[in-house]
Order: sequence, then C-alpha cells, then structure tokens
Amino acid sequence: MAQTTSSAPTTAPTRPKAAALAIATLTAAHVCALTGCTSPTAGADPTQSRTVDRSEHGEASDLSGTLAAYLTGSFSSGAQAEADPDNFFDIRLHAVESWTDRDDGPWLYVEQAAASALLRPYRQRVYHLRRRGARAYASDVYTMPEPRSHAGGWRSPDRFEGARGPGDLSLRDGCTIELAPDTLGEHNAIVFTGGTIGTGCESKLGDAAYATSEVELHQDRLLTWDRGFTAEGEQAWGATKSGYVFVRTPE
Repeated sequence: MAQTTSSAPTTAPTRPKAAALAIATLTAAHVCALTGCTSPTAGADPTQSRTVDRSEHGEASDLSGTLAAYLTGSFSSGAQAEADPDNFFDIRLHAVESWTDRDDGPWLYVEQAAASALLRPYRQRVYHLRRRGARAYASDVYTMPEPRSHAGGWRSPDRFEGARGPGDLSLRDGCTIELAPDTLGEHNAIVFTGGTIGTGCESKLGDAAYATSEVELHQDRLLTWDRGFTAEGEQAWGATKSGYVFVRTPE
C-alpha cells in the first residue's frame, strides 16, 4: 500500500510497562485455563524465555516450515470472548498456504471474521514468510484486488493457483512483522515473538494515522495485538486490555 506523507511521529509512543507486558502475561496460567495447555512448572516464571541456540537447533536451522505450520490452520478467540465479553469479540481466523510450487518462502492466505458474520470477513490478507537471518524471520503483509470475491477462500486454497499470483498483490509498506524464535517453558517449545517496527504502517481507520502489531506464535495458539494510533500517539482502535488469544481448532 502506498504511503502518504506521514504525519505520525518518527518514534513509537512510550507505552505503560503493564501494557507492554500484556502479551507476555497472556502466556501464563490463565491462558492455559482458556486453551487447556500445560502450565509451566510451579515456581518457574512462565514469561521468561531464551533465544534458540545452536546446540538445540543447529548452526543454520531454518524454521520457516515451523513458522508456516504455526500460522496455518483454523483458530478461534471464542474462549477468551466468553471469559471476558466486555473486552473481546468471538473472532475466527483461518490461514492456508497458497502458491505452494514457489521456492521463495511460504505464502499464506489469511482471513478473519466475526463468528456472527463468517461470510463477511473484515480482514483478508496474504502473508509472505521470509527468513532474514540465522534467527530472524519476516512476514510481509499484502492486500489483494477484489478481496470480497475471495471470501471463504481458505476452504479451497487451490482456487488461487494459476488465478492470481504475488504479482497481483499490493505490499503494505511498513507493516512487515519481524519475528524471532525463542524457547519457552520446561519442554523448550519453540515460540515466535515479534511485531511491526516503528510507525510506518499506515492506517486510515477512524482517527488512526498508523497501526502496530505485536504477535506471539505457539503451536496451539496465536496471540495477536493489533492497534491503531493517532498522529499524537493516542490509541484509536483495537483491543485496549491486552492482545487476542486465538486457539487452534479443528477445521
């Protein structure tokens, strides 16, 4: 997406420490209560993680396939919405791989819709996953022409093969998600954490000038916090309490 002359500040606004830690806090025991995951060992700090190192995953382990597997599938925030209906909606997220014959990294079609309006998704994107370094990955975000015509496309991902390709998409400049793999908990499960950098992801929703995204990707759930801010750094849209918890569900 083309950028207009930015009126947003050149640096991200300072946010309260509690808000900055909200995503990490969501990975603790109360998320396990929502998702049914195994809680960390008693007495351990569940928010502490450490960087994946060479001894565990090799000098040049490529985790692109793992990253794509974590993102691919069907997910629901229904449990979170039921537990806290004042702050969260029941949202369904679906992601499928497309253009699987390409060798430039996985391409995913991603669709999000309210549970009450599954046939009218409010967000349709294509993600291009790239390895940027030994322990650095990126998810470029693209929009597509006539997105409504592809609503429900996750049910038949082959509909994109040959019909449209990456050349038909528009890159959302400044909206790339930068990711790094860590290990978390007693089982050293791989977790990808990251988000957008700076204020360059333009948003025209409401009074927003730019958007930010923070993500934490687990094998069984995705934690995402998408927010829009005014040029003065005031939040204009998005969840205010914490990020959304999307739990993997049967397709």
